[in-house]
Amino acid sequence: MGKLYRAISADGSAFAAVLDAKDIVSEIEKLHKTSAVVTAGLGRLTIAASLMGYMLKGEDDSLTLRIDADGPAGQLVAVSDSRGNVKSTVANPVVELPLNDKGKLDVAGAVGRDGTLAVVKDMGLRDPYVGVIPLVSGEIAEDIANYYAISEQIPTVCALGVLVDTDLSVKSAGGFLVQLLPFADEKCIDIIEKNVAAMRPVSTLLDEGTTPEQIANMLLDGLEPNELDSASPVYRCDCSRERTEKVLISIGQKELRAIAEEGKDTEVKCHFCGKNYIFTPEEISRLAEGASEE
Repeated sequence: MGKLYRAISADGSAFAAVLDAKDIVSEIEKLHKTSAVVTAGLGRLTIAASLMGYMLKGEDDSLTLRIDADGPAGQLVAVSDSRGNVKSTVANPVVELPLNDKGKLDVAGAVGRDGTLAVVKDMGLRDPYVGVIPLVSGEIAEDIANYYAISEQIPTVCALGVLVDTDLSVKSAGGFLVQLLPFADEKCIDIIEKNVAAMRPVSTLLDEGTTPEQIANMLLDGLEPNELDSASPVYRCDCSRERTEKVLISIGQKELRAIAEEGKDTEVKCHFCGKNYIFTPEEISRLAEGASEE
């Protein structure tokens, strides 16, 4: 499970959320059999979803991050609940690219730089909140910070990192968000800027055994940080046979009857966890009875 820790400055003008997501990203690699650069890219998006989802207020609220860009990985999707539990999927799990000019995994090359980041918050209202912005780098952390700046007008620093070993296992993975509230003064801003500039990559710190609590205190050093809360999010898919039936019903009566008439079992595979659900022609016919005629 992950380790998520949040701290707030003594005056309440800034807070930091830090997640050690090694177990979560390891599960992504295990389930989706991703290549190194896709593990890094999808891992970063999933870490961001967990951090952002944990900030939702309602118990049944959820958050979805979706990147549609021109990279060979195709669409990337990560979904979080309000406890930071996540699931994610990618169109093309295996992409092989040379290292970038910094000698690191070329996440932007796999994800793409020309495209959009969509943030969908389902908070139990009639319609979900949807914010869509153009990608600024494809490296994901910068895109998340840019989303907050443009769509929510919240000054945000975001760092996301995944270290992949030579055997494709995950050495470390994690990230942080630092946000300023409207009444933060210039001194607070200067302190955080200096703290962030002095930090080494978050994946390196976690690989060395630095805890989320220690990283949060480093980010808010000089601002008398206090613990806000903590959690242990996991990779969790909430698919079920009942949910799959609802998806099938949504395709309409005509289509379902055509599928049933083929006389073959229908297999539906969950994109998030790989679980298969088998439906007989008789079961498809029963679902067709409850579907719309459109």
